[in-house]
Amino acid sequence: MAKTAPPETEIQPLNVLVVDDEANIRKTLALCLESRGHRVIAVSNAGDARREADRQAFDLAFVDLRLGTEDGLELVSALQAIAPWTKIVVITAYASIDTAVGAMQRGATDYIPKPFTPQQVMLVTGRVAKVRAMEQRIAVLKEDLGRLHPAISFASQHPGMQQAIGIARQAAPSEAVVLLRGPSGTGKTVLARAIHSWSRRAHKPFGTISCPTLSPELLESELFGHVKGAFTGALRDAPGRVAACEGGTLFLDEIGDLPLPLQPKLLRFLQDHQYERVGDAQTRTADVRLLAATHTDLEKALKEGRFREDLYYRINVIQLELPPLSERPEDIRRLAEEMLAFFGVQNHKVFKGYSDEAMAALQAYAWPGNIRELRNVVERAAILCATELIGTNHLPAAIAPQAPPVRLGDHLSLQSIEEHHIRRVLASTHSLQEAADILGIDQATLWRKRKQYGI
Repeated sequence: MAKTAPPETEIQPLNVLVVDDEANIRKTLALCLESRGHRVIAVSNAGDARREADRQAFDLAFVDLRLGTEDGLELVSALQAIAPWTKIVVITAYASIDTAVGAMQRGATDYIPKPFTPQQVMLVTGRVAKVRAMEQRIAVLKEDLGRLHPAISFASQHPGMQQAIGIARQAAPSEAVVLLRGPSGTGKTVLARAIHSWSRRAHKPFGTISCPTLSPELLESELFGHVKGAFTGALRDAPGRVAACEGGTLFLDEIGDLPLPLQPKLLRFLQDHQYERVGDAQTRTADVRLLAATHTDLEKALKEGRFREDLYYRINVIQLELPPLSERPEDIRRLAEEMLAFFGVQNHKVFKGYSDEAMAALQAYAWPGNIRELRNVVERAAILCATELIGTNHLPAAIAPQAPPVRLGDHLSLQSIEEHHIRRVLASTHSLQEAADILGIDQATLWRKRKQYGI
């Protein structure tokens, strides 16, 4: 039975390079591929092919074995050196077992003889598309396994969080830069990944760079790549995260800490999608969407000259503010239960949940470290607990002080009784307004009491 190409709906668009010295072959291949939604660059010689491969990333290259006086096999090796992920299909009118073996040894993925049919072209293109999609999916899964974080749903009872998620879902299908703001640990990285997954780029790579963790020199190399010998320790060429995220999304965490000399280079990339690797004058292009996050005051950084005004306005297209967990007490129960289910599976345990006292302690705590701190507390509890129920004895002393319950008539100060009572009321209510009504005070007074007692 004759093989047919996979259904077009299963094939993701590819960036394709066609290298052939015959104009009619270049035109035919380009029309065939573009009619299926692929993006095609067609050139007639090896020099132009190398220059195009230097400028942008290709998923697939069709390479003629005879390019006038040039050897196509040499070009196969050169293209593999520039971008090892590029799949190369050799095309030639001089088909033989020897040439096929030679092409495969140089790094070619497949081989089709001239004259070829559109069906043959689409069959090999479909195979490459599936392989590239699988490679990118494996890369994402490896990154997920490396993080070992529980998947957090974005259901929330907090109006500010609901608004942020709603805008994020609206912005996800666009190409706009999204700036996530909020205290450390509020889930900005998780939301950035979700925006990518809701976008048209979801099947392409997602990369993250934490701006404060690297020196300015290494950060530029991590972002844009470098060539061998560009600096001490540069023993080989490195493509950089921009090239690795071709077609996908790059998330810059804590962009407020981006070194000032690197800011105009990032601005240029945002405007023109062009950049140079460290130590290389070759201008390259990449199709990458940018997401960014910060917990710093960018407006203050602008006034102090630590952040460029033009870059600020370029990244501040859509701004989302993530509220701290202390303002979302109504969400703590759901988050804690989701995390406990995750860490139960990870530690081969089955939990029914939390005791009333343990949940009350979680809901009364101020969570200065936000969702990240809650995750660590739940992971600790899941490891220490040998029963089906998480109790206060499995929580850190800062969250659940191991002391006997307060009773009326105990020899305690009124301040201690007030603190204990406020904690219990906060833990048993769904909003600050409800707690304030029960306590008979206004929200402003309750805020001051929480600050006073560190709740």
